[in-house]
Amino acid sequence: MTTHVLILCTHNSARSVLAEGMLNHWARKLGRDVQAHSAGSAPSGRVNPFALRALNEAGIDTSGYRSKSWDEFSGEGAPPLSLVITVCDSAAAEACPVFFGAAGEPVKVHWGYPDPSNAEGGDEGRRRAFELTRQAIGYRMLQLLQLPLDTLRKAELQQAAAGIARS
Repeated sequence: MTTHVLILCTHNSARSVLAEGMLNHWARKLGRDVQAHSAGSAPSGRVNPFALRALNEAGIDTSGYRSKSWDEFSGEGAPPLSLVITVCDSAAAEACPVFFGAAGEPVKVHWGYPDPSNAEGGDEGRRRAFELTRQAIGYRMLQLLQLPLDTLRKAELQQAAAGIARS
């Protein structure tokens, strides 16, 4: 059974998109039945071009990527979520809608990253910030994929995901 992971950031244009791309990339490479999705509470309507560039330069196809609302994941027909990860501090502080998983509400965890869109140094500074953020997110996604996601109980997944946040 596919493990569905939703990654949230307010505008769904940078960090959450990087996380979606990296988790899906590593899951495919490792042969894991994990599907990442990303969304935001106030989607910008566009994906940051620096996020797309960082993913493309890592060999990830970003065709079809779009900024979307978390409402797509709380209604009928939404995938059954096992884990919801917030990657920006503003999203972590927001009141999330109720998401449903195979066994009720999914595990929620916060893995904060600074917003690479705010990096100094012009376009080159932002490009570097997006690449470093992509690498940091990718490392945590690799850690997540080392877990036996299909057999962990909710409390075990909560503890493991919180441990990854501290790493």
